[in-house]
Amino acid sequence: MKLKTGISAIAIIAAAGLASGAALAQVTVGVSLSQTGPAAALGVPASNMISLLPKEIGGQKLNVIILDDAGDAGRATTNARRFVTEEKADIVIGSSITPTSTSIANVALEAGVPHIAVAPVALPPDRMKMTFTTLQMPPLLSTPKFAHMQKRGVKTIAMIGFSDSWGDLWVAMYKRFGEPLGIKMITDERYGRADSSVTGQVLKVIAANPDAVLIAASGTGAALPQIALRERGYKGLIYQTAGAVSNDMIRVAGKSAEGLFASTSPAMFPEAITDKPMQDEAARFVKMYEDKFGPNTRNQFAPNAYDAWKVMERVIPIALKGGAKPGTPEFRAAILKAIESEKEIVGANGYYNFTPSDHSGLDNRAVIMVTVKDGKWARAD
Repeated sequence: MKLKTGISAIAIIAAAGLASGAALAQVTVGVSLSQTGPAAALGVPASNMISLLPKEIGGQKLNVIILDDAGDAGRATTNARRFVTEEKADIVIGSSITPTSTSIANVALEAGVPHIAVAPVALPPDRMKMTFTTLQMPPLLSTPKFAHMQKRGVKTIAMIGFSDSWGDLWVAMYKRFGEPLGIKMITDERYGRADSSVTGQVLKVIAANPDAVLIAASGTGAALPQIALRERGYKGLIYQTAGAVSNDMIRVAGKSAEGLFASTSPAMFPEAITDKPMQDEAARFVKMYEDKFGPNTRNQFAPNAYDAWKVMERVIPIALKGGAKPGTPEFRAAILKAIESEKEIVGANGYYNFTPSDHSGLDNRAVIMVTVKDGKWARAD
């Protein structure tokens, strides 16, 4: 998939031209995504999606400001601080990978601003008070992935993953969900997101001779060990995380991607969803995205941004009815309360039922297994 974006990598003010007095009445949404850098394969689709979404909810104008964090945690922190201090944002969205999303979550907590993450956030529950996610978090994705391994007789696995919180997270998921199934992790190799070679790590994995390999990476960076494993003759099963589910990863990995498995969002295949409300929403997402960016450009990352809007569509009118004004702590508190209390918010990824103790909101209706067949993503048994 050729990455295309209709959004400035610097900023967008969606309701430009309004008088300053009227602008104060707008709901301000700050968005930080990785539009450039090694995580662009994740950030650009989300940015593309936001460019297509309405900049008005329930008759209320939205002031949408988009900044590029380039996949850098420090830059994401700077963007988030600008949103909450200079722009008086009512909601913050972002970012594209775990380290940058975690940075934004920390700022959102300090400032008391609701934060909708479109990538996993690696923080303990007490640090997630202001942060909600619109994607399938690793615990939800792990159950079908390790069950799939067990069904295929996998007894040993090796992991090769990013040398950051994303790789650490998948080791934790293995211990929680894979180890109890009798699957043994026999080696854990790591590499940097910007690395251009994983030869040493792959040779160690192959020497360990695992039944399957789990690649804990995302974006086009997930293609690096995929290619190296097949080129070095590894014949076993390869599993990727949802962060690798994009046509761009297949483009980079080429034939080496054939037969890999991953757990991901049903939004990739609305045709196969039997639940009617969710099918309709996923189909709307796909049509909106592919009408603009072309056939088969659907991906795992755009629906996360789409669903952030679906959550806002439900909660912003409720917060406004309470009488609090946008740009105030009272309005942000009203948004937080509405997110935690509204039920069955239908999105392209599934149904969101957030509570004060559960800020991920999705259930097992939101996960399917996929594989690569003939150079395309397909449902897996």
